[in-house]
Amino acid sequence: MFDYMNVKEAAEKWGLSERRIQVLCATDRIPDVMRISNVWLIPKTASKPKDGRFKKRDKEESDNE
Repeated sequence: MFDYMNVKEAAEKWGLSERRIQVLCATDRIPDVMRISNVWLIPKTASKPKDGRFKKRDKEESDNE
């Protein structure tokens, strides 16, 4: 069984706003999240999702290595 954290705990752990965590949960960017009523449950083992805004830059950096 997984141990879960809530949105506030994830926001503090990852240095993001609570609203951003909610959006990441709603768009399936964090694997294995569950929503019970109006509460998102995020596995404590989940890692912070990559920032999707820098896809092109990430690709260029990996090509240069």
